[in-house]
Amino acid sequence: MAKRAQRDIEKTYPRQQFVAKLRRLADALESGKAFNIQVAGERLHVPADAHFSVEHEREGKVEELELQVRWTRE
Repeated sequence: MAKRAQRDIEKTYPRQQFVAKLRRLADALESGKAFNIQVAGERLHVPADAHFSVEHEREGKVEELELQVRWTRE
């Protein structure tokens, strides 16, 4: 299997696209299925046994909420 380059990217989506991605993720989680998503041109396969967390950060007047999904590629 080819080694994949490291990547750290943040992609901003219009509200409607973001909602659609969240809805598809929630539907997959609820049914215990894997989830496929494309982020900035790269297609990702998130397995059903991925781990999920919520992170909150505050700096001055800026608040940030991150929904994180983490898994190990096979």
